[in-house]
Amino acid sequence: MTDPLAALLDLADVRPALADARAAADTALRHPALRRSGGAVAAEVGLRSAVASAALEDHPYDLDEVRDGLITDPVIQGALRVSRALDGLSAQWLRAPRQVLARLHVLAARGTVPDDELGRPRTDPEISGRLDALADLIVGGASATDRSTLLVAAVVHGELLALAPFAGPSGVVARGAARLALVAGGLDPRGLLAVDVGHLERRPEYVGSAGAFATGTPDGVRSWLKHYAAAVTLAAALVTAVGDEIVARA
Repeated sequence: MTDPLAALLDLADVRPALADARAAADTALRHPALRRSGGAVAAEVGLRSAVASAALEDHPYDLDEVRDGLITDPVIQGALRVSRALDGLSAQWLRAPRQVLARLHVLAARGTVPDDELGRPRTDPEISGRLDALADLIVGGASATDRSTLLVAAVVHGELLALAPFAGPSGVVARGAARLALVAGGLDPRGLLAVDVGHLERRPEYVGSAGAFATGTPDGVRSWLKHYAAAVTLAAALVTAVGDEIVARA
């Protein structure tokens, strides 16, 4: 069967942009500090990802205040719960992505929406159909031998932002799902890439290209995929910087 994502790699500049981002990520994830201190890096990356994801929901907080446990805002707390849960959800993601998305919403939206809405997408036939199609795309990825994990993560992220299928901080769910796609796809198995930090650093581009992706036009999709590649490259640079700090302190 033809991979429905294959044609996206032929959009102008997309294939080399994703390849360059993959190369940057692979280089960063071989940092010597990760052999000894990968757990510490993962914790720091998870924290920074959560803070960035909450900021993209218009709930910005100081990183150190969040680290010290001083912020009780349910959006930042939900983003932290999502970040911590990714490793435990990675195996289920490739088998039952809709159930995982529901779980991500429960984690992200607790305290921001009524309990009976947690884990339940909005009742709209179009949303349900597109979520099913997205789930089929994720589950079917195992047979797509030339599929880019970065491409899958970008499409998952863009589609969930466009749909906003859940009440409350749906963007936190979208960003968590995209990071989960990188973990489950094997590109970032330890969850060390804080891609959300890259999105936040290029926030106007993030917002604009996400809106462009939602139009479904080739140029709109191309804009989003190139942005996603740039955000991954920034995330790779952050891994390198954190690793260098650990080496310098050793």
